[in-house]
This record gives sequence, C-alpha cells and structure tokens, in this order.
Amino acid sequence: MATQLKVALIQADLVWENPAENRENFSKTIDQISEDVDLIVLPEMFTSGFTMHPESVSETMDGETMQWLKKLAKEKNSAITGSLVIRENDNFFNRSVFVEPSGTIISYDKKHTFTLAGEHKIYKAGTKKVIIDYKGWKICPMVCYDLRFPVWARNTQDYDLLLYVANWPKPRINAWDALLKARAIENMSYCIGVNRVGLDGNDHEYSGHSACYNVLGNRIDATPFEKEGVDIVTLEKSHINKYREKLQFLNDRDDFSLKV
Repeated sequence: MATQLKVALIQADLVWENPAENRENFSKTIDQISEDVDLIVLPEMFTSGFTMHPESVSETMDGETMQWLKKLAKEKNSAITGSLVIRENDNFFNRSVFVEPSGTIISYDKKHTFTLAGEHKIYKAGTKKVIIDYKGWKICPMVCYDLRFPVWARNTQDYDLLLYVANWPKPRINAWDALLKARAIENMSYCIGVNRVGLDGNDHEYSGHSACYNVLGNRIDATPFEKEGVDIVTLEKSHINKYREKLQFLNDRDDFSLKV
C-alpha cells in the first residue's frame, strides 16, 4: 500500500473532433513529464472536446485510443485516466477509463448527462458508481456535470480521492471552483478536478481552473488557471487519516440508498 500518490494534472486545449491529433498532443505533453508519477489525469472527452456528434469520434474499448492509453501507461509505469466517447451495443457513452500499467482497465459511465446541451438525448447515462483500488488508494471517478450532484458523490465507501474530469465552460467556472472545494470538505477526501482550456467547435470558452483540494478544502496545487500546463501534486494518506480520526465527521453522515 502506497502512503503517497503522485498525480499529474494535465490542463490542455483540445482539437475539435480530432482524436488522432489530440492523442499526438497528449503524447508530447506526457513525454515531458520528467518525474515519476502514479497517475496522469486528462480532461473529459480528451480525444474530441465535448461533442454532440459521437458518430464521428466514437471508438470501441479495443480502439486506437484505448490501445494508445495501454501502451502509454506501460511505458510511463503510471495509470492514466480521462473520458472519451465509446460506442457499445448501439449506444454511445461518455466513459471515464482508468488504465493501469498492467493493462487493467476500469471504466465509469457518466451518470448525469448534461441536459442543457442535450447530452441525455445522445449518450446513454451510466447507472453504477465505481470505486477503483489502485496502489491501496480508493479512487472515485466522476465526470463533469456529476459535480453538481453531491448525493451521487457521497462518501459511503470511505474513498480517498474523488476525481472529476470535465469540459466546464468559463461562464459557470465559479460553480466549478466552489463545488470542487465543497466535495472535498463534505467527503473528507482529496478532490481533484481537471478541466480543459480554449475554444471548442461551438465557440464555447473554457478557462481551466483545474485544482486539487485536501480534506480541509485547502488547495494544494499550482495549476495555472487559464493556460495549458501540467501540475504534479502529492497526496498523503497520513493527511486523510489524521483529520478523519481527529474530526470524525464521516461518522455522522446520513444513511440512505439511491434508486437508479
């Protein structure tokens, strides 16, 4: 069990609906990470941007992007995660994938599809919350709009890291900042959010604000707010244990179940 988890947050501009070019750009960025990390985090729909045209960018779980992720994870000896458009059984999913160096893949389908953009009409929503056990760290992956729904993220599994990947637009970035911090505090876990920057094919602007908060809601990263960049943060199990034992807030959490 690792007492530390070193995580690279990659805040990037995305080439609209061009998986090959996005893979090439991320390969260059990841190659420049000079230190060893345990986990590399890419944004939501990192191969395409937040598109409502899945037929032009969708792949299977054996497609080029998944093969690329497995190769990269092995080469870097680091897990890699982010979401992309997956086609499966005549349905499209906004699927978060977590690819380990061993080749193991764990996936989570976005539960809350973004109705304002019509995502619910095009993508099939997920129904299962996922907890990943990686190097002794329990990680809960979520995608973008999921951030607005605290019940779905409720820490009933004693996870250590709540992880959001997103294409969260600039006009509502204050909500992103506030809710990431709130999710860390209320769940007494680290909370990481990785967002994109730049303009997409619909002229929506994204301002990044990728961040990592500790269990007290203190930001511990130095990611530039509105620029492309990579920041590396070190998470400490001792920090989680210290404040959960001292404050014991999770002992008072509500006991309820969800209907999905």
